[in-house]
Amino acid sequence: MDTPPVCNYENSDYQTSFWEQGGRAYEDAVEEVALRRLLPRQGGMLMLELGAGAGRNTPRYAAYQRVVLVDYSRTQLEQARQKLGESERFIYVAADVYHLPFACGLCDGATMIRTLHHMADARRALDQVRLALQPGAAFILEFANKQNFKSILRYALRRQSWSPFSPEPIEFAPLNFDFHPATVRSWLNQAGFTVERQLTVSHFRIGWMKRHLPLRLLVAMDSLAQLSGDWWQYSPSVFVKTRCVGDTPCAPEGSFFRCPACGSPLYDTPPAITCPSCGRTFPVEGGIYDFRLN
Repeated sequence: MDTPPVCNYENSDYQTSFWEQGGRAYEDAVEEVALRRLLPRQGGMLMLELGAGAGRNTPRYAAYQRVVLVDYSRTQLEQARQKLGESERFIYVAADVYHLPFACGLCDGATMIRTLHHMADARRALDQVRLALQPGAAFILEFANKQNFKSILRYALRRQSWSPFSPEPIEFAPLNFDFHPATVRSWLNQAGFTVERQLTVSHFRIGWMKRHLPLRLLVAMDSLAQLSGDWWQYSPSVFVKTRCVGDTPCAPEGSFFRCPACGSPLYDTPPAITCPSCGRTFPVEGGIYDFRLN
């Protein structure tokens, strides 16, 4: 099938090396502040966590009755399952965002945190997210911002060739993209989302500041600076709260999954799910549904 390249964290120690031992306590804390501000005060029924990884953010969705953790890496989901346990509240799904295996209009909430920057076709990914959400559902998106102060300064000093003000994404490393805020807002609008609020996050992602200033002070400073997000976006990270507008095709009664290859409804029949239309079979092993097509 025609699928853009997918960033795969299979067998990666990303959770340990980057988050737990990589000096990222500041980034984690300010992202928690942003999520707390943007998540609906009244929880919903089913949260779709796209790019869930090892479940770093999953406990922050406590207001939702159930959470579907989606990641392309099976080993990341295994780490999440070990961390979160075998509660029926969590559903683990290995899939790529370009072919999501969920019935249309299934979920009433979704997040995609630190994931869009790996999307070679971000616009297409957002279309797939919209299909899985009900009308009026909340979708919280985080993206890496090319129009940040550091990039602007480097461009002004001629230390980088690309403009932080141009609308196209910049691939600064293989499958790692920065996006212009206006471009992301345009994609969201085209995909059927309306932007309700924006927060600028990680303003003080500077090594010497993280080494010399107390974490609580940095978090307090960033928490205040986040409130500027609806006026301007010059931080490395931007969080956007959106709402689904328009209709979503109705899913067949009681259906949860659909075939990522042909779109037909699927019956949940572990240890394997076979599509009645195209005949593809998807394994269910160790509590993880594997709907990857490649």
